[in-house]
Amino acid sequence: MIVAPLMTWPILSLSIVLVVLSIVLAMFILLHKGRGGGMSDLFGGGMSTGMGGTSVAERNLDRLTVIVGLLWLTCIIALTVLYRLGF
Repeated sequence: MIVAPLMTWPILSLSIVLVVLSIVLAMFILLHKGRGGGMSDLFGGGMSTGMGGTSVAERNLDRLTVIVGLLWLTCIIALTVLYRLGF
């Protein structure tokens, strides 16, 4: 009988965080202002004009996307380290 080892709590918790961050990151990327339309137009992104450059909301969305992307990358590196150490 082959018994698969249970996932330890650090690996399980980081895996859950990684799944949540992946969904949030995908949504943030889809909400960005597109050049020719797309998902950003679905949520009202296509109604803005290009007179004043980027809006405050777009800059905040950029910052949030970078922060979530860095957290996502950190989770992947931490999971790699945990798997190599055998936790």
